[in-house]
Amino acid sequence: MLAASYAGARKMTIEEREPVEPGAGEVRIAVAYVGICGTDLHVFHGDMDARVSRQATIGHEMSGTIVALGPGVEGWSVGDAVTVMPLAWDGTCPACRAGNKHICQNLDFIGIDSPGALQEYWNVPASTLVRLPSDIPLRDAALVEPVAVAVHDVRRSELAAGDKAVVIGAGPIGVLIATVAEAFGAEVVITETDPARRAAAEEMRLTTLDPSAVDQVAWVEEWTDGAGADVVFEVSGSAAAVLAATGMVKVRGTLVVVAIHAQPRPMDLHRVFWRELRLLGARVYQRHDFERAIELLTEGTIPTEKLITGIVPLRKVESAFRLLETGQAMKLLVEVSAS
Repeated sequence: MLAASYAGARKMTIEEREPVEPGAGEVRIAVAYVGICGTDLHVFHGDMDARVSRQATIGHEMSGTIVALGPGVEGWSVGDAVTVMPLAWDGTCPACRAGNKHICQNLDFIGIDSPGALQEYWNVPASTLVRLPSDIPLRDAALVEPVAVAVHDVRRSELAAGDKAVVIGAGPIGVLIATVAEAFGAEVVITETDPARRAAAEEMRLTTLDPSAVDQVAWVEEWTDGAGADVVFEVSGSAAAVLAATGMVKVRGTLVVVAIHAQPRPMDLHRVFWRELRLLGARVYQRHDFERAIELLTEGTIPTEKLITGIVPLRKVESAFRLLETGQAMKLLVEVSAS
């Protein structure tokens, strides 16, 4: 079988491997599609070398079909269409014991900390499987994981119907958060400096704002009749966005940090104190987030045709990473089954 591996900063290799039989409690999946996300791009750039080894097979946004069952697997059959919730927790740490297994203190994020989906056949624990309905094409189903991220972020914020929300950053997760927030009944605006990303968001019928041309804090104040937004999602990863974000949140409103900030950022803590703001982190997801994501895809709420910029075969996976780093693509899929 073919597999793609991270071989060092800005380098992916393709190699032939022998498939391994699934172990006890595992299934073998014939991988159909794999999405490449911002975290994968961080790996590709070498920014996660302390965590990801050379020749590591990455990838965690995926869809596929079960082709073999390991000993002891029940409730699944060969031919079932599935995606994977790529989290393996130890069940014993304080976070797990407190009911927060999805952010286990010793979490194995499958596809980063252990082998991922950029291979023709992938063995995973049956406990990570999420069943796909027959009416979702496997291409679209590769978006379940990022949609689940957005669902979790919105749920974590406690955003309610009628609320007003600002999403900072119109990358894939930003537009998904905006789409999910609107599905929850909120009014949403996305702030984004990049004109191509603003245009892509507008094609998805989302309201956008260019913070380089407009005072976004003043705009939000006017939009909310002087109150401020109920929720602001920081998805851009920029220092300037973090500094500006607190200025857009209402009294006792919520700021949700979604982006990965590798460095400490300055923040207006006086504003946090003065308005009694709530600051939340949102990292991954739980199983019900996956289930809701599948519902949104089934309903057609997620604009998959506009989100998926292109599809490349596994042998050309490096070209997908290089296109993504230009910022000229929204979501790229790797078609593993076509390799």
